[in-house]
Amino acid sequence: MGIVIARWGLAAFMVMSALALSSQAKAEEWKMEQGGIEQGKVVLGMRAGFAPLTQSLTNEFRSSTDVGSLVNFQAMYSLNKWLLAGMMLEWERHGVNQERPFRDLGHQDTVSVLPTVEVRPVKFGPVVPYANMSFGVNVNGFGENAGNQISPSNTFAWRLGWGADYMLTKQFALNTEMAYKRNDGHATVNGGLNNDWNASSFGFFFGAKLFF
Repeated sequence: MGIVIARWGLAAFMVMSALALSSQAKAEEWKMEQGGIEQGKVVLGMRAGFAPLTQSLTNEFRSSTDVGSLVNFQAMYSLNKWLLAGMMLEWERHGVNQERPFRDLGHQDTVSVLPTVEVRPVKFGPVVPYANMSFGVNVNGFGENAGNQISPSNTFAWRLGWGADYMLTKQFALNTEMAYKRNDGHATVNGGLNNDWNASSFGFFFGAKLFF
């Protein structure tokens, strides 16, 4: 009987030891480290998502815009363990309707050229949070339906984003990001000047990145 109890006690001790070692290994894997990238790395990213406007497109007439589509390309270079610099190219489209009387006005397309800096101060195991800021230009165009003539101006672009990479390997990561982008200017609508034309948006992105 004593031998059986001793064996069960030894087995329980071994199980508890294994669980303790496993917990310690996971804690080591997810511990916080300073710096989120190696110096001299090239990062290429492609993300897609959606973007609602942060306000009405214009107050000159009652309008509605759909939740727009987004595509974002990114090329960055790490200057050190926490700072990167590079470029983003982003495309965005919103369908636009006039509400009263209802008319489908068409869709606005925006191509944003965005020199970018990014900071990665820490990492938590495979998870690397970051924040980035961009300044550039929004090249705006409008695809009109019959009977409408709308020409939005090109505008100054300011973009602030934050997100995280989940490193599946040293060269490949899944990515998610949220970002605000300013796109505030004017438009010529059927021959008249509309000084209140604001397509600033808040974007949600999902995609992947490669590290070289």
